[in-house]
Amino acid sequence: MGVGKSKIDPCPLSLPLGKSHSMDTSQRCHESDSKKSDTFLHEVAEHSCSTETPAGELAGAAGLDGMSEEETEEEVFFKFVILHAEDDTDEALRVQDLLQNDFGIKPGIIFAEMPCGRQHLQNLDDAVNGSAWTILLLTENFLRDTWCRFQFYTSLMNSVNRQHKYNSVIPMRPLNSPLTRERTPFALRTINALEEESRGFPTQVERIFQESVYKTQQTIWKETRRMTQRGFTA
Repeated sequence: MGVGKSKIDPCPLSLPLGKSHSMDTSQRCHESDSKKSDTFLHEVAEHSCSTETPAGELAGAAGLDGMSEEETEEEVFFKFVILHAEDDTDEALRVQDLLQNDFGIKPGIIFAEMPCGRQHLQNLDDAVNGSAWTILLLTENFLRDTWCRFQFYTSLMNSVNRQHKYNSVIPMRPLNSPLTRERTPFALRTINALEEESRGFPTQVERIFQESVYKTQQTIWKETRRMTQRGFTA
């Protein structure tokens, strides 16, 4: 993924759901809401990248904290990406800083730091396939933002269709303005969410973000990139 090139994975996010008994609940939810997803696609196509320009300028600073100039020039496989509502950029940056500096889970990135000038769907594809975990920031703004709802549908589809992405979608309720469980979309209620205000939050983080899982996904990502590049030069 990184912040440079956009071609990461030949597998698009918008694949049809495959047969998987492990995610039956999420699959049923997706099928029942398929008409809503079509509406989201139409609205997303009209969404302008100009809404993210100010936050996008942060990519060289907060998103790649602790990395040298040489490293930032190369494609980076992130440990996590935070998908968030447009109005929650500051909260997403706070959570990013928490995970990177307090728990040592780095590098991470938030969606607002993705390069501007590209289509939102391309950035979403790069964000999800170019990181080991996708964190959905569940706030009150989450339900008001059509793009957020599209992001979570798409992320769940990707985790179902690709075996190594199973269990890679992590809903998180932050300290500030968290979305209540009752108002959380059904498909996300079936997944154990990170609860920042919970006393068990540090244990949850340690259990989820395991280095072995990251290394496995990173290896698959690198191999996929090599195959894609060979296809371009063939």
